[in-house]
Amino acid sequence: MKKLALLFTAAAWAGCVATACAQQGYGPAEVSPVFVPELPQQLDFAGERVPLEYDDVREALERELTVTMFMHSRTLRTLRLTTRYFPVIEPILKQYGIPEDFKYLCMAESGLDPNVVSPAGAAGPWQLMKSAAKDYGVETGDNVDMRYNIEYATEAACKYLQDAYKRYGSWTLAAASYNAGLAGVSKRLDIQKAVNSYYDLFLPEETMRYVFRILSYKLLVGDPQQYGYHLRKRDYLPPFEHYRTVKVGSQPIDWVALAARYGTNYKMLRVLNPWIRSYEYENRAGKVYPVKIPTEGFSENGN
Repeated sequence: MKKLALLFTAAAWAGCVATACAQQGYGPAEVSPVFVPELPQQLDFAGERVPLEYDDVREALERELTVTMFMHSRTLRTLRLTTRYFPVIEPILKQYGIPEDFKYLCMAESGLDPNVVSPAGAAGPWQLMKSAAKDYGVETGDNVDMRYNIEYATEAACKYLQDAYKRYGSWTLAAASYNAGLAGVSKRLDIQKAVNSYYDLFLPEETMRYVFRILSYKLLVGDPQQYGYHLRKRDYLPPFEHYRTVKVGSQPIDWVALAARYGTNYKMLRVLNPWIRSYEYENRAGKVYPVKIPTEGFSENGN
């Protein structure tokens, strides 16, 4: 009898949850289905056609799309952040002549979270390693690390992608090299002879999946509902607004005191400037930093 009562309670709870979801406008009152995603008839990356007529290509895309679809909490958060960070990323890509599809690479790298750090030490929205950041003029350090600055990091990524495209003449191979490195892709092109397409090149497992992961985000952003994400307009996170930028170059810099001087607090300073990595910075070189300061009307949600 006790077992039956528990089963009844669980069933009633599930029914209430499903009904509540339906009442809130999330869709029909039913258990979320698990399904193999439908692929489009045609697809491109950065203007380069994806050969979906190849069985291995279709299966690889199905695999990555399925993985992305069913990482529910991470993918949902990433989709919600598109409206906060795409308006920052897109103009910089355009400025450097990088196809807009590379914003999906940023999604695949970090989930558009500027504070992400990988086990290997890659950091920020574009997951730059310290060596790559140095090559493209991005300051890194324990106190100030501009890999977490979305504008600086996006510019560095663009410069890398420009170099990769000059080498390969293919945006898809340039994207693959973002994962395997220029040397990694070039070495395999040399060994495998007469291969000039990412889709024909044998690469490390992670890199062979990498471009398909990027494409999975392109498909989800284009039609979230088709892949099970029922987002209302108000669910998307707004861009950060109501702030001004001041130049700071004192020696040393006390970030807590700086925040107080401008009528805010250290937490809000870090929300807008995740590249600040400590409470104080000696700044012996006297560098000048652009610091975003919240103004009236600013909140952590960007409203």
